[in-house]
Amino acid sequence: MASIGVSLGLLLGAVFPSVLATSFLSGIFGMVGGLILMGILLVLLPVPLPMSLHAVTQMASNGWRAFLWRQHIHWRVLPGYLAGSGAAFALVAAIAITPPTAAVYLALGTLPFAAAALPKRWALDIERRGASTLVGFLVMGLSVFACVSGPALDIFFVRTQLDRRTIVATKALTQTIGHFLKFAYFTLVIGAGPDDPVLPLAVYAAAVATALLGTSSARVVLERLSNQSFLRWSQRLVLGVGAAYLGRGLWLAFA
Repeated sequence: MASIGVSLGLLLGAVFPSVLATSFLSGIFGMVGGLILMGILLVLLPVPLPMSLHAVTQMASNGWRAFLWRQHIHWRVLPGYLAGSGAAFALVAAIAITPPTAAVYLALGTLPFAAAALPKRWALDIERRGASTLVGFLVMGLSVFACVSGPALDIFFVRTQLDRRTIVATKALTQTIGHFLKFAYFTLVIGAGPDDPVLPLAVYAAAVATALLGTSSARVVLERLSNQSFLRWSQRLVLGVGAAYLGRGLWLAFA
């Protein structure tokens, strides 16, 4: 087993508060937390370790959030989402193409603004016919190509008429599936070589336990939010993340 270059104590000390804060944020809005966590893990760990740790942590966070709000899950979107995810998984496993990083960031950054500019009758809404299949395809593909897919998923929920608890619960279920498929891709399709670094199980255990704690703590905040406040702040977060992605993409393209 190769060294990861970071002491276990330092790694746990950095992972614990990061997972706690990001899972708490995602527990309220169902977004952004995973994106921030990936950025932190990429600083702490050599690739591909952040992919596996991020996938496990997000499976725990989203899976627990889906369980907490299970009575609010919008089950009707699940068949289409599974079909789209399965198609994307088969495609990326077959071709294994990696697009330029700058292009991925630019596409992810442009998507929220393009979606916000669409007239209401053309709005990207998860309840529209075929939308769940498109979401599943985009999310799975971006999970592999860009390691994050939240911005693509989020834009299908910020202009919907669904209740805030339904939005959080349904997104949690779909993200649990997406992160499971991403984990399967990086462990079964890509795999690890004999000289690749491996994280101690204690890091995974601490990350999962902390994700459950942060997710559970956020429940009381979500209950107190109104649907109007939830959607307003969700839209701001989506556009804020989009602006950050655009900036990153432009920096990589022209730096």
